[in-house]
Amino acid sequence: MNKIDEEIKKKLTLALDVEEIEEAKNLVEKLSPYIGTFKVGLQLFCGFGLEIINYIKEKNADFFLDVKLHDIPNTVEKASYNIIKNGANFFNVHATGGIEMMEAAKRGAYSACEKYNCKKPVILAVTVLTSISDEILKNELDNTNSTKDFVLKLATNAKKAGLDGVVASANELSLIKKELGQDFIVLTPGIRPLWASKDDQKRVATPMGALQDGADYIVLGRAVTKAFDPVEAIKKVYEEIKGN
Repeated sequence: MNKIDEEIKKKLTLALDVEEIEEAKNLVEKLSPYIGTFKVGLQLFCGFGLEIINYIKEKNADFFLDVKLHDIPNTVEKASYNIIKNGANFFNVHATGGIEMMEAAKRGAYSACEKYNCKKPVILAVTVLTSISDEILKNELDNTNSTKDFVLKLATNAKKAGLDGVVASANELSLIKKELGQDFIVLTPGIRPLWASKDDQKRVATPMGALQDGADYIVLGRAVTKAFDPVEAIKKVYEEIKGN
């Protein structure tokens, strides 16, 4: 692959769910030509905080602070302000926090944008984690809705709150796009290339399958980060998406 397909690149998000800061930096260094956004989740952020964020910014790459805010509205508003102050291009909150909390997240983020003259971020609401199945939803969480119905309800609330979109599995993609519009962003985790294992995810999809169903962004993880050669792994993802 001699030339990067920019349309594919901007849709690819890589989860930097690794143990050590040097491992994360090495992945950013090697894969920044191929990845549109690097996702910094709780594992990495709680260990190394702004160090990895600043490194990603030094590489002129976008970063998604995946900390899934879920607290009282006032706390979420202040946290959102600080997330944008530190330069995040994307961040997320839990939709189960309710409409008022999601509105507070947007208010805090936009307030920081005004003060620091920065581009407005993409704010997403997490619907139902891809590790949650219908059985878990019913038997452990006492929720009688199907996963799809519950995801759509949460996504509808996110749209009412004025957020840009949601994090949802490929199983719910088509339904969300149909009911809430093509411009309502869906970032899809649980992406597994044809040659990768499912690991602990319950609701998964291939890169091509998710994009064909309308995903605006897809999240790649261990299939790339734990590969013997991450660059070759991401090249295989490009080839799979292109149908080569």
